[in-house]
Amino acid sequence: MTHYAIIPSNNVHTRTAELDNVKAWANANNLRLNLAKCAEIIFCDSRRKRQPVQLLGLPLPDVPRFQSLKILGVTISSKLSVAEHVCNIIRSSAQTCHALRLLRAHGMANASLQVVYGAIITAKLTYAASAWRGFTTEADRQRL
Repeated sequence: MTHYAIIPSNNVHTRTAELDNVKAWANANNLRLNLAKCAEIIFCDSRRKRQPVQLLGLPLPDVPRFQSLKILGVTISSKLSVAEHVCNIIRSSAQTCHALRLLRAHGMANASLQVVYGAIITAKLTYAASAWRGFTTEADRQRL
């Protein structure tokens, strides 16, 4: 199971203390925090061209910083954009459409192809869409 520690950007200076608190909690509950599976992402205001480096702080030791993370199957960038997620959906849907064409070429009935399409591609396009659709641009929505 994955857990997320969300720290507001105005408290970025408390990241080390928060991580220490999580480590202490894990030790108190006979658990071990695996820093190799930890990741840091700092969400920035997308309306600003560039966040000042001093606001972002130095990376945490032993915890890599990423520009985008896959959270519950949805790729979110540090600018709260899901453009990368949209590209991933389109790419995987195109691969699935190719597989459906192969199935049609080998004689699968159209009704069966529509069932497979609905089960796979519709599920990919709509998974968690209510959560991430608000972070799309008009261009992303047109591509979908």
